[in-house]
Amino acid sequence: MADHISPFIRLNPADNVVVARKDVETGITVSEEGFTTVTPVPAGYKAAARDIKKGEQILKYNTCIGFAAEDTPAGTMMHSHNILFDHVDLDYAYGRDYSPVTLLPPEKRATFQGYVREDGQVGTRNYVAVLIAGNCAASVARKVANYFTPERLAAYPNVTGVVPFIHGLGCGMEMTGQFMDLLRCTIMGYATNPNVGAALVMALGCERNNIDGMFEFCGIKEGPRMRKLVIQDVGGTAKSIRAGIAQIEEMLPLANAFKRQTVSAEHLKLALECGGSDGFSGLSANPALGRAVDILVENGGTAILSETTEIFGVEHTLTRRARTPEIGKKLTDHIRWWLKYNEGKDCQINGRVSPGNNKGGLANVLEKSLGGAKKGGETPLNEVYDYGEKVTEHGLVFMNTPGYDPVATTGQVAGGANLVCFTTGRGSCFGGVPSPVIKLASNTPMYQHMIDDMDINCGAIIDGEKNLDEMGREIFEKILAVASGEETKSEAFGIGEDEFVPWPIGVLA
Repeated sequence: MADHISPFIRLNPADNVVVARKDVETGITVSEEGFTTVTPVPAGYKAAARDIKKGEQILKYNTCIGFAAEDTPAGTMMHSHNILFDHVDLDYAYGRDYSPVTLLPPEKRATFQGYVREDGQVGTRNYVAVLIAGNCAASVARKVANYFTPERLAAYPNVTGVVPFIHGLGCGMEMTGQFMDLLRCTIMGYATNPNVGAALVMALGCERNNIDGMFEFCGIKEGPRMRKLVIQDVGGTAKSIRAGIAQIEEMLPLANAFKRQTVSAEHLKLALECGGSDGFSGLSANPALGRAVDILVENGGTAILSETTEIFGVEHTLTRRARTPEIGKKLTDHIRWWLKYNEGKDCQINGRVSPGNNKGGLANVLEKSLGGAKKGGETPLNEVYDYGEKVTEHGLVFMNTPGYDPVATTGQVAGGANLVCFTTGRGSCFGGVPSPVIKLASNTPMYQHMIDDMDINCGAIIDGEKNLDEMGREIFEKILAVASGEETKSEAFGIGEDEFVPWPIGVLA
């Protein structure tokens, strides 16, 4: 580490704000920037790097994150109290900056130890899933899954576990339309995720989400590793629990027949997620994950960026590198839908971030979006998908989801993600099954405070101990290790069953 590290981080030569690396008191001379602080600046917050006039754009990463509310002298803390959120005209320039990635030759690509399925998908885990068409089957499904303790699974060493996926939907809802379609795609997306070696789908029998209709809608047929069970047909709770256990016992040997083998990193589908962000997230964890994504894409793999409301204001950074103008326009169509959907509501896309994000140093949604989009690295945008839609394109893709972590990640996993990288600055206890979650801390104090939950400390960048390239390589190597079976912190705690949260977009009555 260098003997002297500036207390502020400059992200771009054109920026008129810099970010405090640590808590900075009033009266500190910052020789690198040529100003002296005139207010305290907490760690992760911004300071004016020069005198800024009222109405002038506030630039971070040379991107507008708002406008000065008043004349502001250099060295002043800049936050939501003196940065106005307002509409910014964006030049989408669809596909203008597209440049295809030069992929590594197949023989030079990284590898991991995965479970190869008959359809060519590759899992990083090998679960048996117990799913439900509607909440009326929830208790029976949970009892069936919970029967299979580690002791009862000892004879099946290749099976990661038997897991219930419980939700509160399936009945009292619209029988047709987008809400039902999304729910069906989400449930069956989990049933066919590459990390699932066998699945039992249960229903009470009278749900609006009819189990036979769901299978037909998704084009999925029953088979030795894909079963149905209808409680009303079987004869009630006790009989259905026994019948469900019997069906799982028949499928366990089939799932156990899958064994890890060496496969190319091109089979990785990585969900990108962030939650509990702070002022450092966009400086360390997110761009470092972006560097790992660039490496993954060079190796032929796939990364799924999501959270449409949390790229608002910086979507032009993605549309400009879209593979085709049509792909870029898919993204802006989703943005327009969200603006209409949130019209008149006290929601993030209308400017205000959550209290936790704000306390962490983020002034508004533009600043949060700027950091969040960094997770996608610098590679082209190859496709845009609807929520829960099966991801078939390689490279960087985008999935339309809410910003709410469990709902967003549920859509990505339904789309086929077999691994998740989750960045956080304030701290998160999020975990996931069937796809393991690697949590990346944006700063060292939080990493140390929540060390039982964090897998990698990207705060080393803020501390001046590593650069983005070094951290990106470390993240990529961790991705390969976890994909090969290394346990994440959340897996060690057994966290993840309750994070299955399909998007409840429609009317319940």
